[in-house]
Amino acid sequence: MPMTYQGTVALITGASAGLGVEFARQWAERGADLVLVARRLDRLEGLAADLEKRYGVTAHVVAADLARPGAAASLRAELDARGITVHTLVNNAGFGSHGPFLRQDVSRINEMIQLNVVAVTELTRAFLPDLVADGRGALVTVASAAAYQPTPAMAVYGATKAFVLSFTEAVGYETRSSPLRVLAVSPGPVSTEFFDVVGSRDAAVGRMATPEQVVTATRRALERGKTPPSIVAGLANRVSALASALSPRRVTLAVSGRILKA
Repeated sequence: MPMTYQGTVALITGASAGLGVEFARQWAERGADLVLVARRLDRLEGLAADLEKRYGVTAHVVAADLARPGAAASLRAELDARGITVHTLVNNAGFGSHGPFLRQDVSRINEMIQLNVVAVTELTRAFLPDLVADGRGALVTVASAAAYQPTPAMAVYGATKAFVLSFTEAVGYETRSSPLRVLAVSPGPVSTEFFDVVGSRDAAVGRMATPEQVVTATRRALERGKTPPSIVAGLANRVSALASALSPRRVTLAVSGRILKA
């Protein structure tokens, strides 16, 4: 079954900026209706109005803080109440921090784990039955090139993205008998607000990709005859991920620590 956009609804988290905006744009361009989720209502409403006018789709807006416990269940309940069925789920929302773990604020650590791990897990569980039953869409999670090795100075962020990568690949294997496409995409540095939230450009290693490059790579992988379980976006990032896989873990740890200035 080919990847379908028209006649489907794509739920995109973290849709107020960066990759989320680009996922929304590319899906809308191909005829998908949208559910846009983020905390900043004004940005969501502006994006929804623009996409509806430009592409003739319907864009629903839900202002929600997915780092809040129970947010996934609340979102599912709200969409059920609105009569909205989701065919594609893009788990894009997430954030990171830079600096020694010893100096990280505990509440910020917990918020990161809640958003990057718990929300991804709970949203996937909430919507996966519908996605599998319909089969026309996709489950996409945004992991990171940081998922492929330990990341000193970004210890929690790297660990959360390693979870996302492993989790998504496992779910994809479990649902392989269905036509649903399941994909984890791991970009390197992307020119978004991510590093403003991180609070340091030391985490930006290598040349930055654009959101359009990352989302286009994601979409093309989904549109293949057989979608891979995961991709690393960008040639340099793919080489780095391969090198990490082939090197002793203590070597990748030391290299990562030097690069991230831990």
